[in-house]
Amino acid sequence: MNTKEKIIRTSIALFNLHGERAITTNHIASNLGISPGNLYYHFKNKEDIIRNIFTLYREHLSTHFKPLDTSHEPLEQLTQYLDSLFELMWRYHFFYDNLTDILAKDSELKKQYIEFQADLFDQVRSVVIGLRSVGVIEITDEDASEFAHMLKMTVSFWTPYVKARRMTGVLEQQDIYNGIVKVLVLVKPYCTDLSFKKISDLQKQYQQLADEALPSIA
Repeated sequence: MNTKEKIIRTSIALFNLHGERAITTNHIASNLGISPGNLYYHFKNKEDIIRNIFTLYREHLSTHFKPLDTSHEPLEQLTQYLDSLFELMWRYHFFYDNLTDILAKDSELKKQYIEFQADLFDQVRSVVIGLRSVGVIEITDEDASEFAHMLKMTVSFWTPYVKARRMTGVLEQQDIYNGIVKVLVLVKPYCTDLSFKKISDLQKQYQQLADEALPSIA
């Protein structure tokens, strides 16, 4: 792992642990045991670091959130989507926590974020339509768009919602599983008779994982 990659990895860890606002480039350099000048050789400022982190975030979603393949088991693919989305939230939860402030400080990043979110909405809606086409859900075209928005909002704001309601402000692994449960609850009203039990079983599976997950000591 080269220095630039170490800076990115350390920045993510510090932002997640202490919050993006509390961490400066000096904190990052000190944690790595390098000089601020060495850090600035690789990144112009903290905003430059965050842009690079956003690129990783975007690449993760683009790689793991492909259109539904109707030739494969749809609920297995749905599980992979949910696991991937909430893994992303766990890995970059600082970004969700302070999204408005981060984007307000960097107009270029905000432009990239808005453009990417438009593409992501189309991807989510295509998955919803794909689930309809294979008989997992029943939904109109109009409601499919609204449902896609609801799914995106639930995923995007779940971790800050959880952390704001907890005195420690610490995100737990069980919170990720509970987030997946919430998404499945949104799916259930649209399920067909053939898929309702499978979605309910999947919900129980993630609820069990949440119940079994041990809280951190922090």
